[in-house]
Amino acid sequence: MRNRGEIECWLTDMDGVLVHENNPVPGAAELLQQWREEGKPYLVLTNNSIFTPRDLSARLRASGLEVPESAIWTSALATADFLKEQVPGGSAFVIGEAGITTALHEAGFIMTETDPDYVVIGETRNYSFEAITKAIRLIGNGSRFIATNPDATGPSADGPMPATGAVAALITKATGRQPYIVGKPNPMMFRSALNKIGAHSETTGMIGDRMDTDIVAGIEAGLHTVLVLTGISDQKEIDRYPFRPHEVLDSVADLLNK
Repeated sequence: MRNRGEIECWLTDMDGVLVHENNPVPGAAELLQQWREEGKPYLVLTNNSIFTPRDLSARLRASGLEVPESAIWTSALATADFLKEQVPGGSAFVIGEAGITTALHEAGFIMTETDPDYVVIGETRNYSFEAITKAIRLIGNGSRFIATNPDATGPSADGPMPATGAVAALITKATGRQPYIVGKPNPMMFRSALNKIGAHSETTGMIGDRMDTDIVAGIEAGLHTVLVLTGISDQKEIDRYPFRPHEVLDSVADLLNK
């Protein structure tokens, strides 16, 4: 097993690891400061495709955490990165918010409702029946089906709300076509993150709070995996899975140099 001391770069999930309901997890600010002082490249990863890195950086700053936008990697950025590689200068019909539309624009994509190369489904607070109908018809006519992430629900102040995975399932039911999902647990999201900071899997650690996305994808991408118990998973949840993280810690505070 790899020694944590050999880790040169870090990838970390955001919600449940660094912040919990917009409050910083104790130790998170100090860990980010420690990485800065040690000159360790890091990226904060999120499956949320609503916000741009600039939005997320501002939200984290409001929570008391300093994370520059260049250190944030979203499922929207990973999706745009993947599509740019597949069809440079391609076209897409998008259901989503600024996070995914901005990422695709910056990747050189054209947004269109006429015979697009791709139909891309991302997170949004306002799913329109008209837009979903359009997506179904375009996929039926041959556009390839992409989803930024598989999460079926997302959190809100009033409880769970339907998210990308739920809307993608509706479109799958209507078209018989499964989307290609770029975000976690697809290890591709981690590989594109590693490329962004010039990291190697053998010397990179992944910190997450979910066994079903962060840890399984980290293992499949060949990373040193650290599960923290400040988010979704507890010991009972860990025991349900046939794989194990390399380390289980109470929180990111346990990663601080003593």
